[in-house]
Amino acid sequence: MRSSPTILHLDMDAFFAAVEQASKPSLRGKPVVVGGLGPRGVVSTASYEARVHGVHSAMAMAHARRLCPNAAYLVPRFGIYRQISDTVMALLGEVSPLIEPLSLDEAFVDLEAGELGGDPRAVAERLRAEIRATTGLTASVGLAGSKLLAKIASEQAKPDGLVVVTPGSERALLDPLPVRTLWGVGPATAEHLRKAGITTIAEIVHAGEPEMVRLLGKAHGASLHASAAGLDNRPVVADRDVKSISVEDTFDADLTDRAHVRYEIDRLAERCVQRLRGAGRSGRTVVVKVRRYDFSTLTRSETLRAPTDDPGVVRETARRLIEPVDTTGGVRLLGVGVAGLADFTQEDLFAQVAEERAAGEREPDAYAPPELPATAPPAPERAKLWWPGQDVEHEEFGSGWVQGSGVGRVTVRFEVPSDSVPGRVRTFAVDDPALAHRDPLPLVPYSSPASVPKSPSG
Repeated sequence: MRSSPTILHLDMDAFFAAVEQASKPSLRGKPVVVGGLGPRGVVSTASYEARVHGVHSAMAMAHARRLCPNAAYLVPRFGIYRQISDTVMALLGEVSPLIEPLSLDEAFVDLEAGELGGDPRAVAERLRAEIRATTGLTASVGLAGSKLLAKIASEQAKPDGLVVVTPGSERALLDPLPVRTLWGVGPATAEHLRKAGITTIAEIVHAGEPEMVRLLGKAHGASLHASAAGLDNRPVVADRDVKSISVEDTFDADLTDRAHVRYEIDRLAERCVQRLRGAGRSGRTVVVKVRRYDFSTLTRSETLRAPTDDPGVVRETARRLIEPVDTTGGVRLLGVGVAGLADFTQEDLFAQVAEERAAGEREPDAYAPPELPATAPPAPERAKLWWPGQDVEHEEFGSGWVQGSGVGRVTVRFEVPSDSVPGRVRTFAVDDPALAHRDPLPLVPYSSPASVPKSPSG
């Protein structure tokens, strides 16, 4: 760990939802939830106005709607998220050449590798101001002598803040925090520690490494104790060569019902795609991991013809992989991952068509439909589908976005990012020839509400 706080962790505040608020004047200062709108959809990002109602990422969308029924529920627009992410990363590049992106909205920066010099706090404040002036969005920053502490500091800084961990203040930051704050502590590990009377980071340190090894095993126990002690010498690594992206869950009680296993596979596939798209990646190989009641673990994989980030493709492939696996004795853990990563998507059209035939005219289960090439007109059946949040253009009324659709009608609010007041709402037939999809308009920096309620980070 360094003797000065020269590792910076930046995390854009409620990134996807904040972009939607900046793009849509009528949603500024109001609860916004971005994610899958179908019955199996999950929340990707919730604005802080929605988080005060208990909505958070990875929550089932149906549950979010019950908690915050008056929020705007929108499909993601990954094209514009990537554009803004590129702008933010370019600003980070002006601070230091050594940047380790974690996703579209998050990165580590090694200030020692930069040429600006000076006080790290001043550098961080200037960076936050430049991001806000350029994009209209806010970012939270943590500064510390290690990646672990910088990451935790940025979480404490949310929203729109800066926390600097100076030498000697590490324990004051770490000790009162819950064990879930540390990397590698999921629900199952946290529950195991709770049963042992350990709920805070300070209690991990006081328990000692031998006790952690006894509770969690040699590798996990020793690593967790070191993290709790604030020991982290990992360098900031530019252009990390990530081989795969995956998610997994360990269940408190073994799953024995086959339908429940399928449900969990679907849910994990949705979460995996969320992480995949958040990192701006696609992948060719879908992997399913199963740990059974007797701790035997197996993996099954299938390589697609082209990289994809389509949730339907990943979900259907994961279903095929789990189908022949014998789970009658009970399942302790399930995981879904995507490997063979790429920076582009070339949709598996056959799987996509199969998904659409099964879905009919319903809303998507997880995410917005794949973006179509600019040179190719949309297929007729896709042109009739409208999802809340999509950008549209009307020959008479100009640019706007879809507020909702159903029973053959589509409602559009006509407003653009540069507007200072909400636009007017009009309703059309879904097959109105004057209404068409359009690319997102660039953001225009605006003044967000002065006070944003503190809530869970993201």
